[in-house]
Parts: sequence; C-alpha cells; structure tokens
Amino acid sequence: MEVIRSKQFTADKAWGAKDIANMNGVTTRLHWTDQPYKWHVNDGEEVFAVMDGTVEMLYKENNEVKSATLNAGDIFFASIGTEHVAHPKGSARILVVEREGSV
Repeated sequence: MEVIRSKQFTADKAWGAKDIANMNGVTTRLHWTDQPYKWHVNDGEEVFAVMDGTVEMLYKENNEVKSATLNAGDIFFASIGTEHVAHPKGSARILVVEREGSV
C-alpha cells in the first residue's frame, strides 16, 4: 500500500519517473517534466493523465498536426499508431499508463 502525492513529486531530470505499478505488462508511472518529450508512436495504447500543470499535446491525424491543451484532470488517449508529443507549459506531473517497455 502506498499513497502518492503527485503534486509533490519531482525528478532529477525532465521526464524522470516514479514507477507505481506493473500489472501484467502494463505499467503505471508518474512523470515530472518541464521540457517537451519527442515525437513518437507507442507500440500499444497509452493513457496520459495530467495530474498537475498544463501540457500542450500535439498529435497527427491524417498527417495533419493537431493540438489539445490538457490541464490538471484532463486525459489524452493515444490509440495504436497515434504519433504524438507532449509540451509542458512550465512544470507538469503526468500519470502514464502503457505497455511495459514502450517509448
């Protein structure tokens, strides 16, 4: 049993993470960042929940770049094959649920 206070979590570097759980190959990790990630496609589905801060999520749909602003409490679901990149506005804490070993 563990209580995690996501708003208090920090990491030594951007996209540093606290591993929370691995349930049959599906990981749940809490990330802290103040820097963009990189454009990528996961090898499975991904749930991206903003716990604190604001993140601009850029994603491609039919080769067109689209954008969604995510605030604390908002969730982005990336289906298989969705190319995307997260750009935090300042520091942010994000809960990510994805297949183990995914990018």
